[in-house]
Amino acid sequence: MINWYSRSAVMAVLACVAALSVSGPLLAEGGIPHTHRPFDAAPDKFSFAVFSDLTGGEREGVFELAVAQLNLLRPEFILSVGDLVEGSDERAELDAQWDSFFERANDARAPVYLVGGNHDLLGVTHRAGWEERLGRRYYHFVYKDVLFLALDTDDFDAAALQEQTDMRREAYEVAANEGWAAFGKTPYATQAASAAGNLTEAQSAYMLEAIADNPDVRHTFILAHKAPWLREDLEAFSAIEDALADRPYTVFHGHKHGYKPQKRLGRDYIQLGTTGGVFLPNNGLAMDHVVWVTVDGEGVDIAVLKLSGILDRTGALPPGGEGLCLEHGDCPPGE
Repeated sequence: MINWYSRSAVMAVLACVAALSVSGPLLAEGGIPHTHRPFDAAPDKFSFAVFSDLTGGEREGVFELAVAQLNLLRPEFILSVGDLVEGSDERAELDAQWDSFFERANDARAPVYLVGGNHDLLGVTHRAGWEERLGRRYYHFVYKDVLFLALDTDDFDAAALQEQTDMRREAYEVAANEGWAAFGKTPYATQAASAAGNLTEAQSAYMLEAIADNPDVRHTFILAHKAPWLREDLEAFSAIEDALADRPYTVFHGHKHGYKPQKRLGRDYIQLGTTGGVFLPNNGLAMDHVVWVTVDGEGVDIAVLKLSGILDRTGALPPGGEGLCLEHGDCPPGE
């Protein structure tokens, strides 16, 4: 006769057997203990990284640290969302800034795809320097059946670009004479394009063609610097959203120097913070970080990795990271 205690034990064993029959065996052939999941190594799986703004007074050593940390993580490729150099109306100074950027970016073990921001593109000299040195200001590519759209969100025709150049020069003169509070009240700083940027019809048509030419991709990623969806009058961008309305897609953008995710049209529109740029805590989480994205047949997973937490095998930041301020709350006043 089975007493109450042994009956309870039998019931517990039966419950365990039932659970295993649902979740799969704990033991593989050969008695090796592991859970029932197969190796997370599907042929269609890949990972890439995204870094953000370096500008507004780049903090020395941070981008170099990020490159060293990405070399530990080993993404298949690396993307940016703009503001890679401070920018200058003097071509020699601008070229020197690009030399400095590539001296560090070329240390990455994976290819780095560049997206321009206002510091990189919003000026006659800036655009000429980009096009002569780097090539296209906007482009697309497909990797493992995933579409990537890289936008130029400071895309103006020649006359409007000259106007923007003049407005910016005047605004910086105001800042030099009256301070940054006065800069914020200038026509350059208060225009809709300051936060939302601009796309020409030519760029929009290019992106629409790229979308139409790739109707069956698994996912689409948009890389942008500014947030053109903030302008209700900018049909050149809303047409891109309309073309993607029936597809899964994700948007990464920068410009505001604060990490802030949001949902729009049921999709992730993620504003990144900094990877060495000035901290602006009023605009979101003020921290140096990269974003790690993994794509597979089940969808997209996104992880935000603080540079302060990516350590090497010794349990320390890679060489050069010691003493760097990587989160706004940890920085001395004024940084």
